[in-house]
Formats: sequence, structure tokens, C-alpha cells
Amino acid sequence: MARSTAGVKNSACCTMPAVPHHAVWVRVSHWMTAVSVCTLAVTGVVILMAHPRLYWGQAGNDLTPALLELPISRNYHHGGFDAPVPFFRDRAAPVSANRSYNIFNENGWGRSLHFLAAWCLVIPGAWYVLMGLANGHFRRNFFGGSQYGVLQRWTYTLVVFVAAPLIMLTGLTMSPALTAAFPVLLRVFGGYQSARTIHFFTFAALALFVTGHIVMVVSSGFVRHMRAMTIGG
Repeated sequence: MARSTAGVKNSACCTMPAVPHHAVWVRVSHWMTAVSVCTLAVTGVVILMAHPRLYWGQAGNDLTPALLELPISRNYHHGGFDAPVPFFRDRAAPVSANRSYNIFNENGWGRSLHFLAAWCLVIPGAWYVLMGLANGHFRRNFFGGSQYGVLQRWTYTLVVFVAAPLIMLTGLTMSPALTAAFPVLLRVFGGYQSARTIHFFTFAALALFVTGHIVMVVSSGFVRHMRAMTIGG
């Protein structure tokens, strides 16, 4: 009898901790966000392949120095130009040059889908934030005591309240139509190219977060977490 009781106690000690129950609105917004993020990642890379160079300031092109060059398409070899021709006799005049090779420029579909997927992220994201503030979800799980560790709480807080708004606002800043209506965006981020560069680095940080999130889910019980985030049990 004593042996049986000890076995039960040992079994209980080895039981995996329960996964927190997720409300329906959390599960729905989570999967809408997941699909949107995957779409944005693919289309964002396609858009970047057309011009894999990052600048700082208002303007930038292949004939100006880049802050960072990304070797992700043949367009990275931006040195394939004929001799530059100045527009004016002035030494500081802008110049133009013809390319000596065909570039990758098939990203029209990517831009359209990227814009659509962005709204599919903003809407459930705003819903998630409003619901989380209204019902105390953030207060309990992000700022109070919860089953999340300190690092998890800080990471989720930075993603929801810093990285997500930043990538959304820098994306809006790259739209000339929106900056014509709200020129303050250009002043806040220092120009179109600065907004584009911040947008890229924020995406890189979020990609690292998603990768780490998936690794943690798999390592701590993939089936349990998937059940909690799908059927809620």
C-alpha cells in the first residue's frame, strides 16, 4: 500500500503543468494574427528583394550610399550601371545611369497582398488590445502574477505595446497618400527611408520572437499548447 502511494506521488510530481485556459477571443485573434504575420513575412521579403538596400533619411537609391545592403536577390549587385550622366553642369548635380543587367522587379502582387494582410493584422490586433485592457488580461498575465515567467511577460509586453505599433506606424509612413494627410509621421521617423529601415529591423525582431515562441511551444508540450490555443481545453 505504501509503495502504491509513493508511486502516485512520484507520478503527480512528474505531471506537466497545466496550460492556461485561453478565452475564445484570444484564440481567434491569435490565429488571425498568425496567418497575417506569415503572409506579411513572405510578401515583405518579396518586396525587399526588388531593392535590398536600406537607407537613412528622406530618400535613397542605387546611386547613393546605403546604410545596409542585403544579398537576397540579384538586385544586390547594384554596381552594374553604365557611366553616370549628370543632369546639369554643376558638379553637385544629381546623376542618372542605365542598368547593365536585368533586375528582379516582380513584386506588384507582393505589395498588394502585403497591404491587405497588414489590415488583417491591425484589426484583430486592435481587438486583442482593447479586449485585453477591458477584461484585465494584460493586468493579470503581463503585469501581475501568472504562469508566465518574468522574461516571457517582458517579451510579450514589448511585442504588444512597442514592436507591433512601431511596425504598423512605420508601414503607414511609407505610404505617400497617408503622409500627405499626416505629414507628422515623416517628422517622427525622419523620412521615408528611415521609416523603411526601422520597419525592417522591427520585422527582424518580431521574426526572432516568433521563432523563439515556436521553439518554446514545441519544447514545453506542443500538443497541450495547440489544444489550449484551438479548442481551449
